[in-house]
Amino acid sequence: MNRKVLYIEDNLKIGSWVKEELEQRGFTVQWLQSGEGAEQEVNRHEIVILDIMLPGLDGFTVGRRLKRAAPAVPILLLSARTSVNDKVDGLQFADDYLTKPFHTDELVARMEVLIRRRSGTYPGRILLGTHIEVDQQAQTVYDKRTGDEILLTGKQHQILMYFLRHPNQVLPKEQIYEAVWEEAYITGDKTLMVHIRRLRQKLERNPDAPEIIETLKGIGYRVKL
Repeated sequence: MNRKVLYIEDNLKIGSWVKEELEQRGFTVQWLQSGEGAEQEVNRHEIVILDIMLPGLDGFTVGRRLKRAAPAVPILLLSARTSVNDKVDGLQFADDYLTKPFHTDELVARMEVLIRRRSGTYPGRILLGTHIEVDQQAQTVYDKRTGDEILLTGKQHQILMYFLRHPNQVLPKEQIYEAVWEEAYITGDKTLMVHIRRLRQKLERNPDAPEIIETLKGIGYRVKL
């Protein structure tokens, strides 16, 4: 079965190489050299590969428009930019971020993860630590030790689901805050920290020694799967 990819890249050399590599691996690739017309095409595809540096509208603007037009279609950003700020900006709407130069094996591996996640071929339940189980379809959280559902507030639930959409990734606090609250993070704001602490109280066996939501001092947080 051919898997359809919308690929947006203005560099002819890179674009030709990536398109050829993907087609050799069984993908059907529609290659656009700018974001023009992409919103009309996105729902026909299983995944979008989007370069940030584009003529006219940049990749950030194009990506936000595509995510509004087709929220369920995953977006994989490609960029030569490596700064944390660029990654934070990109992951506000994108599902993954790959820096150039890259090997096509890594590109395809990341694509496969995003496509499987979208199609629901991942297990219906995710185990966090040794005792927390998340039912992705029902959007519910359980304590395996008791079988009881753990009730989360709206923001706690959004934070946890954001972590699960970015498993094993170190997420800067600014990125999490802006994705969940949909407003700019103000340096020194403790709102996210308070919500993380309360979420840990519900999920962790020992909130003072968390095993599920890790803190990376000075950087942010990570949930390992």
